[in-house]
Amino acid sequence: MYVITPAFMAIDAGIAVTNNKEKPDLGEHPNLPKRKKSIVWEYFTVETVGAGCTRAYCKQCNKSFSYINDSKLAGTSHLKRHITLGICQVIRQKNQQGETQDTPNPPKKRPRATPGYAGNGVSFDQSRSNHDIAKMIILHDYPLHIVEQQGFIDLVRILQPQFNPIRSDSVEEDCVALYVREKQNLLNLINGIPGLVNLTLDLWTSNEAMGYVFVRGHFIDGNWNLHHPVLNVIKVPFPLSDGSLSHTILTCLSDWNLEGRLLTLALDKSFSSETLMGNLKGFLSSKNPVILNDQFLNQNCYARVLSHLALDALQAMKETVDKVRQSVKYVKSSESHLEKFIELKQQLQVPSKVDLVLDDTSRWDSTYHMLLAACELMEVFACFDTADPDYRMTLTMDEWKQVEKLCKYLKCFHDAANILTLQPYPTANLFFPEVSKLQVELTYAAFSDDPFLSGLIKPLYEKFDRYWRESCPILAMAVALDPRHKMKLVEFTFSKILGENAEPWIRTVDDALREMFIEYNIQMLPFETINGDDEGDEIMIKTELCPEGSLDDSIYLDDYEFYISDFVGNQQFKSELDEYLEEPLLSSHQEFDILCWWRLNGYRYPTLSRIASDLLSMPTSTVSRDSVFDTEIRKMDSYRSSLSPRTIEALICAKDWLQNKILPTDDSKAFVKMEF
Repeated sequence: MYVITPAFMAIDAGIAVTNNKEKPDLGEHPNLPKRKKSIVWEYFTVETVGAGCTRAYCKQCNKSFSYINDSKLAGTSHLKRHITLGICQVIRQKNQQGETQDTPNPPKKRPRATPGYAGNGVSFDQSRSNHDIAKMIILHDYPLHIVEQQGFIDLVRILQPQFNPIRSDSVEEDCVALYVREKQNLLNLINGIPGLVNLTLDLWTSNEAMGYVFVRGHFIDGNWNLHHPVLNVIKVPFPLSDGSLSHTILTCLSDWNLEGRLLTLALDKSFSSETLMGNLKGFLSSKNPVILNDQFLNQNCYARVLSHLALDALQAMKETVDKVRQSVKYVKSSESHLEKFIELKQQLQVPSKVDLVLDDTSRWDSTYHMLLAACELMEVFACFDTADPDYRMTLTMDEWKQVEKLCKYLKCFHDAANILTLQPYPTANLFFPEVSKLQVELTYAAFSDDPFLSGLIKPLYEKFDRYWRESCPILAMAVALDPRHKMKLVEFTFSKILGENAEPWIRTVDDALREMFIEYNIQMLPFETINGDDEGDEIMIKTELCPEGSLDDSIYLDDYEFYISDFVGNQQFKSELDEYLEEPLLSSHQEFDILCWWRLNGYRYPTLSRIASDLLSMPTSTVSRDSVFDTEIRKMDSYRSSLSPRTIEALICAKDWLQNKILPTDDSKAFVKMEF
């Protein structure tokens, strides 16, 4: 029962109600005022039987039912059940006597009109459907020829008989057209950003002697949103050569108007030689303004560095790791082996609750988890030959202890890499403490008194130390722009790692920040300088004093020296950088959003915020987060490799843009097919 007002009772009964709330005259339902009434009233009438009491009567058997009693409305559900369930004796008898021709069909709910179908007055749009199919193929990596498969054609014809089947070459054109349209939108976004762009190069191979370079851009827009779209997928000969890599970068710079707008370039140095990297650095310097003597134009991939270290550690203990793998494989190879293992574990009262897992050798984190679980159950493995005489792969306790030490440092690599999996591309300020923490761990182990541990870790430490010394100054600059740390974390970390040799490193970071601040400040200088008097008179640069192109270099340099004297010579002057560094640190908490902080404080530090925008978007890894732990270079499948380079690029780039919602799309616009 529902308590409703008299007005709603009257509306449901089909009776007009006046504003003065006069009591309605309830009569037989067919005589009620016009309204969109319930279909149940084709089988019932309504009669008033007393003050405030109205009942419904079945037209077939004349049985009465409650309808309105005072302010309570019984509704119509019980009336519908009387007709549809055969409760009405008259209807049931007529059905049994075969007189159903005189018996009305049971009431059914009136169908609701659904917008968007031709039956409701809306015409079918074939071009829009073609566009949606192209979008579906892009998003889900379906083959282009799916539109020619009979199962797909039958399904679409059932859903929409007016749909005309399309050919694979036609849907290929639709996919490329969608890509071209989205590319223009992305280009407009990049052209409008206030700062610079960072690039990463990731190499894929194929079954042919060809590779594919994925070029991804990283930048922050004017609203302080971080973007990381795939810009190009370029087919190149494999192994890479100087010319192919330079061509790839030149294509990207040209396609996206990035000449003179590049800050950093990161790639996996393992597939490039020192000569190639040197040539690449020289090539980029000719196409880009030099910032900090090109220190930014040659960054190594953090994820690949960690993967190589983990693989080196596993390779150093290959025989022991294989023994563990075979032991786990034996236990999991049959139900009887596993039952014996679990029974023995219970007898030995081993408290571990982990399950044995067999690793996937294409991911080193999988091997780490296999070893970790096996170590927790080493006591069971050590005695398993007593429960199962066929088990003959027993490891000695010394070998298990070595596996435990290996797991400890695989955990360090795993924790260091895990930051790359928490979000697609973290801001650069997060990496300095992680990289430095790993450097400390490896330093202690490399010079340990334990000969096994020292022998295992020292080669890894030497490799990582090279990466740390190359990358740490730049990562330190990024963390200095985190208002929770500034230079304090840099000073503490260098002192902990380098001891008495820390001061030159700290000074290097501080000097680099100040040099970068001056360079950005000069770039942001307006073409006119505002005088300091009350009237704000403008002092214009009088280029007309000298003929065009003949401005004396000494005059320009004198002006520059005069300008920077405010920064380096005037002790009373405080730049934005000085003010920022001298302010108290923000309290650290997990929910801190550094991009939001700089967006809100950019008006206080206009030049420094521009530097922060460029440095915080700086990537440290070239791979996506689902490939952080990969042990092999990713491979383009045979089907994709068979497509044209233009189509491959269109499918991969458009999928990335659509999935990451880089651009607002308006699918309501008519889809225009573009020839290519």
